[in-house]
Amino acid sequence: AKQVGVPNIVVFLNKEDQVDDAELLELVELEVRETLDKYDFPGDDIPVVTGSALLALEALGENPQIKKGDNKWVDKIYELMNQVDSYIPTPERQTDKPFLLAVEDVLSITGRGTVATGRVERGTLKIGENVEIVGLKDTKTTVVTGLEMFKKTLDETMAGDNVGVLLRGVQKKDIERGMVLSKPGTLKPWSKFDAQVYVLTKEEGGRHSPFLVGYQPQFYIRTTDVTGKVIDFKHIQMRNPSSVAEEHSNKMAMPGDQINMTVQLINPVAIE
Repeated sequence: AKQVGVPNIVVFLNKEDQVDDAELLELVELEVRETLDKYDFPGDDIPVVTGSALLALEALGENPQIKKGDNKWVDKIYELMNQVDSYIPTPERQTDKPFLLAVEDVLSITGRGTVATGRVERGTLKIGENVEIVGLKDTKTTVVTGLEMFKKTLDETMAGDNVGVLLRGVQKKDIERGMVLSKPGTLKPWSKFDAQVYVLTKEEGGRHSPFLVGYQPQFYIRTTDVTGKVIDFKHIQMRNPSSVAEEHSNKMAMPGDQINMTVQLINPVAIE
């Protein structure tokens, strides 16, 4: 979470109903806070709420009109959401940055043209302004001739909106999911990039085995997934250092390792 930029966390310790010893629950909370500290989150300050999601759900199923104070487990969910509201800052719309929208879907509307839909990541966009279609194919410039959100016509859209953008002179075959719409001149497509990576272990839901230079996984970037080839890497930290491991350190990455790697994509993608 820290590596991908998650700024704030609220913890919910589930299945409290299955714990008979209150001291055990305190020990689990302490361990969670220590883990948060380990990954550079403020473990002492982060709210930790205990409860039972299943029992809360069952109570709501039996009585959908249940109110705060009527059920212990439902109250725990109220407490969780109160902590989220108070501890997690309200996201600010980045309207002062250049426009960027990752295309999620493309529609062809008879008599009107091609519409690209997606969530505006940042900036603002007005009807009549130019945008560039970046990624996967050659960059193309077009004009916005319409904006629509939830069947309402807009003159302007801004960061945070889920919007449909009508594009002049663009065929459906010219644009696809994974491309981005951006302010002209602000974004370039790249087919090669460097990345800092932590290789998840089997216990963390990751790999069971090491991989070598030449490995070709899928890379998920905004709304696209594209095949890339690992052409080089260097270790930052090895999970299990040894003379044999160090000998192969620039050829093989083990689960639990942290590496810097260089990737060659089969198609160019809009990357910053």
